[in-house]
Amino acid sequence: MKKATKKEIEAIKDIFVKRYSNAVTELYYSNAYELVIAVALSAQCTDKRVNLITPALFKAYPTPEALASADIEEVKNLIQSCSFFNNKAINLIAMAKRVVDVYAGVIPLDEKELVTLAGVGQKTAHVVLIEYTGANLMAVDTHVFRVSHRLGLSDDASAIATEETLVKKFKTNLHQLHQGLVLFGRYICTAKNPKCDTECFVKEFCKSKDGFKPR
Repeated sequence: MKKATKKEIEAIKDIFVKRYSNAVTELYYSNAYELVIAVALSAQCTDKRVNLITPALFKAYPTPEALASADIEEVKNLIQSCSFFNNKAINLIAMAKRVVDVYAGVIPLDEKELVTLAGVGQKTAHVVLIEYTGANLMAVDTHVFRVSHRLGLSDDASAIATEETLVKKFKTNLHQLHQGLVLFGRYICTAKNPKCDTECFVKEFCKSKDGFKPR
């Protein structure tokens, strides 16, 4: 696959930053605690599905303290329509307990601290910090991976390696680029039947229509 040139990378960056300057996550939340939960639930699950689940979950457990003492079966019941709900329920309670025990009930807005929470890996931590603090970070989900490969921005096999490549090539405005690449991949540069001829605004930079997936 042909790689994007330095000039093309700058053009792509400029277009995405301008078009998605005010883009935010489509997950529903009202504070950092709810955002961590929503992002953790969204792993291998659609944002739409998560948004159907979280209102009742947040109402039942409005604080880390409430979730830390929750009954595991009740949590499972509330999130059972989400993929891997058994493991996610276990992690949510463990996450809340650590937040209460170690961080006095306040979600730590630091990557090194966030990844110590159950169910929170690097990608989840980055998404939380990008959304909540506007941090200059990149996170690579299936949409970002596919788009970055189709545009010749990366030829890496894994999401982590792709993230590192995008950070090196873009350097700045990473939070806007992340949000933009997610939305572009979700609604325009879709895995199946991408809207190349009707809605794509970076068609001139496209290198492939293959449905790239991280290994």
